[in-house]
Amino acid sequence: MKQPLWIGGPPAAGKTSVAIRLARRHGLRWYGSDTRTWEHRDRAIAAGSEAAQRFESLSPEERWAKPPSELVALSLHRERLQMILDDVRALPERPLVVAEGTPVSPAAVASGTIDAGRALWLIPTRELQERRLLASGVGAGQARLYRALRDLVEEEATELGAPVLHVDGALGLDGVVAEVEARFAHALAIAPHAATFEERQALLRESNLSVVGQVRGYFARPWAEGDADLSVQEFQCECGDPCCTETVRLAVGDAARAPVRAHAPR
Repeated sequence: MKQPLWIGGPPAAGKTSVAIRLARRHGLRWYGSDTRTWEHRDRAIAAGSEAAQRFESLSPEERWAKPPSELVALSLHRERLQMILDDVRALPERPLVVAEGTPVSPAAVASGTIDAGRALWLIPTRELQERRLLASGVGAGQARLYRALRDLVEEEATELGAPVLHVDGALGLDGVVAEVEARFAHALAIAPHAATFEERQALLRESNLSVVGQVRGYFARPWAEGDADLSVQEFQCECGDPCCTETVRLAVGDAARAPVRAHAPR
């Protein structure tokens, strides 16, 4: 593989926030597996996955009432790793990719598919995960799934000796980003990165459009209700400044139509 940087970990670990901050600061491409969720589900259905087919056959209420072990199976946690690897292989050679997601399994390090020196799993304490789940307002069923995934990822990382950064909230986002940068210092120093300001803006636009695709993919499911383009989400400012950390809450349709700006471009 073109050696990307990999950030794994359960939901509410801060993977996406850290990866986005790294990508912006260093002029890299962000790949978030959540943005490919519905594409991956369609691929699994086409491949005959019983779990993927069962997920679609259930109403959201029926689905989230399932026990944690079944929720993990329905999430396609195991099946999606290969899809993620395939996605990353298909990305352009430049700039370096920062790829993150819960299905990025420590097993990929054990098998040699992922270079341990270019991978890190963020494991939140149970207390931190609970605080973040409460703040996010996720439903009871999703919370059960996320707790189960936390324990599963931690167990696998420990058993397989994968590189781990335990997160308890004390460092804040900036502190965790600094820790991850230190772990990846050599790779970041030699990484191909966006060479121009315009390339940085294009990468940010690409990132925001991937979120647009994620939301539209959800609302396209036959059991989903509502209008994707009216859904309000958080998007990165596309000003192109590597030091900018601003986000903008916008309707998906508005974010799709024009670059997102919290600040005027230079």
